[in-house]
Amino acid sequence: MDERRRPPELLRVSLDVTAVPTLPAGAGQYTLQLAGALADRPDVDLVVVARAADPDRWRGLAPRSRVLATAPGPRPLRLAWEQVGLPGILRRAEVAVHHGPHYTMPERSPVPAVVTVHDLSFFESPAWHERSKVHLFRRAIRVAARRAAVVVCPSRATALELARWCRMEAEVMVAHHGVDISRFSPEEAEPGADAAVLAGLDPRLGAGAPFLVCVGTLEPRKDVPTLVRSFARVAGRHPDALLVLAGGPGWGSRAVDEAVAASGSAHRVVRTGYVPDGAVPALLRTATAVVYPALYEGFGLPALEALACGAPLVTTSGTAMEEVAGAAALLVPPGDPAALADVLDRVLAGGGADPERRRLGREIAARHTWAASAARHVDAYRAAAGSRG
Repeated sequence: MDERRRPPELLRVSLDVTAVPTLPAGAGQYTLQLAGALADRPDVDLVVVARAADPDRWRGLAPRSRVLATAPGPRPLRLAWEQVGLPGILRRAEVAVHHGPHYTMPERSPVPAVVTVHDLSFFESPAWHERSKVHLFRRAIRVAARRAAVVVCPSRATALELARWCRMEAEVMVAHHGVDISRFSPEEAEPGADAAVLAGLDPRLGAGAPFLVCVGTLEPRKDVPTLVRSFARVAGRHPDALLVLAGGPGWGSRAVDEAVAASGSAHRVVRTGYVPDGAVPALLRTATAVVYPALYEGFGLPALEALACGAPLVTTSGTAMEEVAGAAALLVPPGDPAALADVLDRVLAGGGADPERRRLGREIAARHTWAASAARHVDAYRAAAGSRG
C-alpha cells in the first residue's frame, strides 16, 4: 500500500473528565467539546475516565467510547485517587497516552501523559483565586512541566507564560479552542425562537430591549465590576439599554454585587445566573454587543463564540482574546473604565455594527472548529506516544 494512503494507526487515549462539573463553563466546556470531537475521529480509540456518579453524560456524548466511571466525587478524594488509583486503571485499559485536560496528571503515570495548562493566573495573579487552589495548581503545573510528555496550551500567550514560570522538560504545543458553528451562528433556528429564549431569561430581553452581554462565571479576572461601572457612566445617554451578566457566581463575586449596588443603574443590570448551553447563542447573536473585559484569560472562549454569532465584540488588548480575535474585535486596555465606557457608548449608539469586522469575525470562527482543535490534540498525543523510551 502507498504509505501516503495508509490510514493512521489507531491510538488508544484516555481522557480524564473527572473535573467537569454538572454545570460546566470554561475549562469544563473545553473538556466536553474535546471529548465529543475525539470520539468522532476514526484514528482515536477513546477511553473516558469519569466520576462514579457521572457515567451517563459521557456515554451520551461519546457513545462509541469506553467509559470508566470509577473516580470519587469530592475534589480532595478525586485528586488522591488520581495519584493512587488511576495509574492501575490506565495499565488495565492498555492506553497508549493519557490526557489530563485540567492541569493535573498521575505523577507516576505508567504511560506518556499530555496535560492541558489553561493559563498561568495561579502564578501571574494569585489573588484571583482561593488560597488552597493556588498552592494546588502551582504544584500541578510545575509537575506537568517536568513529567508530562507534552503540555498543551490554548494560546501562544499561555505557552510563553508557562516557559517564563516553569522549568520546562515537556514539549509544548498550542491548540486553540474551537466553536460549534452549527450552534453559534448569526441565524436563529426559526423566526421568533431567540425572542422566546430571551423572554425566559428576562421579559425585557424578549421584548427587544437593546442590551450588552457578558457571558462567563463571575470571578475576579473577568473584571465585571469595571464593566458595571463603565455601563453606569453611559447609561443615561442610552435609557433603553440593559447590561446582561450571564453567568453563575464564582469565588470573589461579592465585588460584582457591590459594584451593581453602587452603580445607580442596578435596575438595568440583568443577572441571569448560569445560562443553559442552548440559550447562550440566542444571547450572543441578539446583543447590541458582547463585552468580555477580562483582565486575563488562557483563551477566552466566549469571545470566539461571539465572533461565530456575528456579534460585535468588545474585549481587552494584550490578551489571548486579542491573539484570537485580532481586528475583528473592538479592543480596550484591561481595567480601564473610561476607555471601556467610551467604547460602550459608541456601540450603543450604533457604532459597533461594522460589516467588515463581522465578516472577519465569522472567518476567524470558521477556522477554529472543535474538529481542528481535536486534530491538534491528536498531534500532541502522537508526539507523546513517540516519546516513550
